[in-house]
Amino acid sequence: MTTPLDDLFVKTRAENRAALIAYIPAGFPSIEGCKKVIQAFVDGGVDAIEIGFPYSDPVMDGPTIQAAADQSLAQGTGAKEVFEALKVATDAGVAAVVMTYWNPIEKYGVEKFAQSIADNGGSGVITPDLTIEESASWKEAVEKTGINPIYVVAPSTTDSRLPQVTSRCSGFVYAASLMGVTGTRTSVSSGAPDLVARIRTTTKLPVAVGLGVSTREQAKGVAGYADGVIVGSAFIKALLDAPDEASGLAAVKTLASELALGVREGR
Repeated sequence: MTTPLDDLFVKTRAENRAALIAYIPAGFPSIEGCKKVIQAFVDGGVDAIEIGFPYSDPVMDGPTIQAAADQSLAQGTGAKEVFEALKVATDAGVAAVVMTYWNPIEKYGVEKFAQSIADNGGSGVITPDLTIEESASWKEAVEKTGINPIYVVAPSTTDSRLPQVTSRCSGFVYAASLMGVTGTRTSVSSGAPDLVARIRTTTKLPVAVGLGVSTREQAKGVAGYADGVIVGSAFIKALLDAPDEASGLAAVKTLASELALGVREGR
């Protein structure tokens, strides 16, 4: 059984390009506004969408994503809104996953969470703070529902640990290109190509790079060695900086179009 995410990477590999993966927290800039952002992503040419489960005590999120999460939480965003946003994305015909810390999964119910992802057309879940040692119940739940479990590896992940983590992934492996938190950077970490190369010695799965991409040129650079380019903070910044919702949505679509060109220019 394959997911839309698996099918996407078959397609992008056949086209000899990287996939553009866009991130937005559910409920940002508002519960209805998030649905419009998803449509702007699709209209701009994004290949896949990550719906973030906003969390009050994040490990990996920088100030931009944290500001968006706080705004979302203030409107009462919870699991219901996350799954609604996921369904908007999958109904629009793009592969979509949820990115969440472990606590909300546990709170919602492990099996129930995995089933809700599948029921809403979702391909899988990225769990940045879940270690493979603590993931037995999650492994069982994702296998039962046929969704992709996606783990995050960092430059600090040791060579001995890397294959243990990648062997538990499906869909893609998330390579965090910098130590530290998310945010736009003037340059993407020079350690990213090395990390991707290390991951490739352990798995045939696609590798997507996140943390730091905000321009067409950077997307092109990352697309030269990775299978997926993940962009989050740059989209959120465009929305936070906009004077009103319409301008924000227009900025998101424009940026998505630019980045979509970038991922096609990398090879």
